[in-house]
Amino acid sequence: MTYRMIFNQTGYFGRGAISSIPEEIAGRGLTRAFVVTDPVLADNGTAARITDLLDAAGITWEIFSDVAPNPPVEKVQAGLAAFRASGAEILIGLGGGSPQDTCKAISVIAANPEFEDVLSLEGLSPTKNPGVPVIGVPTTAGTASETTINYVITDTANKRKFVCVDPHDIPVVAVVDPDLMDAMPRSLKVATGLDALTHAIEGYITPGAWQLSDALCLRSIQMIAGNLRKAADGDPDAVEAMGLAAYINGMAYSNVGLGLVHGMAHPLGGRYGAPHGLANGILLAPVMAYNAEFTGEKYRDIAEAFGVAQARTMPLADARAAAVEAVAALTADLGNPTRISEIGVDESGIAALTEDAFNDVCTPGNPRPASREDIEALYLSLIHISEPTRPY
Repeated sequence: MTYRMIFNQTGYFGRGAISSIPEEIAGRGLTRAFVVTDPVLADNGTAARITDLLDAAGITWEIFSDVAPNPPVEKVQAGLAAFRASGAEILIGLGGGSPQDTCKAISVIAANPEFEDVLSLEGLSPTKNPGVPVIGVPTTAGTASETTINYVITDTANKRKFVCVDPHDIPVVAVVDPDLMDAMPRSLKVATGLDALTHAIEGYITPGAWQLSDALCLRSIQMIAGNLRKAADGDPDAVEAMGLAAYINGMAYSNVGLGLVHGMAHPLGGRYGAPHGLANGILLAPVMAYNAEFTGEKYRDIAEAFGVAQARTMPLADARAAAVEAVAALTADLGNPTRISEIGVDESGIAALTEDAFNDVCTPGNPRPASREDIEALYLSLIHISEPTRPY
């Protein structure tokens, strides 16, 4: 069996890491940068922390800040036009998943213009050329887009999010600086933290997992279990740990895949505008329960990571239940919604959500093969207030 793992060329970690950005650009003989970010980061001084460094190093720059959450095709195309007009030679993706995913799409299409429709990049993108170099600079601790070969775009015409998988899009440099993460509002720390936990757990139990990805995912689960509550409450050391944990599991899931939580969360973003991490948080524990009997001994490890006593020696069924309960308790403690009805979904929307989830590129990575009927039952179980009859 042969396994492929694709990583950044270089990564910088820790407070003050953004100071490395100018030398990385200059070291490549480049002098013009294009920063992709969102309006909040452009207005609150975060983007200026990067552009001030560029100014001091004599690197010219332009900024595109018209990025929207769950980035739509149209914003990618607008950013691409602005990048081309700028004459820039390198991109800096600054922000959470939306700015970084927009940046990666711009990078790939600039080097492969036959994909300007964006939609044709869905799935395993058949590009031929490496993208324009990207420096990924996260301001949240969740998506890990700075180290993955994936990005997610929204087809607004069809209210559908789609995943693009392409080794040509991975940033050449990742800069994980917790100084940029401290100011996240609590709700964003919660949502992105649950996104990171979902990445780690799905990457751990997907059939494509192997020893190296397991090591990365399990360490990430341990770090998130020990730090997410504290990070949400503003502890700076925990925020730093969450940023690193997100990166660590990104190195894994980018290469081995995800599963049904993401497959079901993407339609909630595409059709209802739900923040991605929030949607993952709603779905993670219920889908873990659905998958439990298809995960071997791995839920023991998850339970142990969450501090469950005797997780290694209790009956396997009990360890699996304890892992699910630990994740459910964390989600509730953090105040994340636990039902899709809380984000505006009712029974009239289930059929469309089910079809989108069944066809999502992440769904085949689930350890338990999911039928349309299973997916529909899971969605329905997260609407009704009374205890549902579970499809497992």
